[in-house]
Amino acid sequence: MDVSNTHLLDEAVVTTTIDAVVDWGREASLWPFVFGTACCAIEFMSTAASRYDISRFGAEVLRFSPRHADLLIVAGTVSYKQAPILKQIYDQMPEPKWVIAVGACASTGGFYDNYTTLQGIDEIIPVDIYVAGCPPRPEAILDSVMDIQKQLKHEEKFAVRNTDFKGKLDDI
Repeated sequence: MDVSNTHLLDEAVVTTTIDAVVDWGREASLWPFVFGTACCAIEFMSTAASRYDISRFGAEVLRFSPRHADLLIVAGTVSYKQAPILKQIYDQMPEPKWVIAVGACASTGGFYDNYTTLQGIDEIIPVDIYVAGCPPRPEAILDSVMDIQKQLKHEEKFAVRNTDFKGKLDDI
């Protein structure tokens, strides 16, 4: 074998940076925790089904333990009674973590303007992406996952995010 031919190594050697490898790994392996409480959760279920297939974007491993998740998807109405539970789930997630508010109820309280409904989850936890709709289409949820993946590429590696956020339940 003649090793003087450099073209033999063209396809065998890949050079990159550690940051690029970490970005690729984080982007291709989001582990969502779904906090679904209403009709938006049903739409998320169709997002994970075969027609829309969220696994194409590396987010098919749905976690039901916040300690194993890095993406919190809040889909549906959140009452004030559920708010401390949602805050505890968010606090238990390891850094870095991202949050998607799916639908009008998670984003703004929706049409539930009453004393029992939280008027947007951003009152208690920081939100990265808001998905509009009542309920939103599965394509919009997939688009939000892709937006999170775009954010991953431009963020500082291994940094704690949202350190200046102060929600209603942070004083308790």
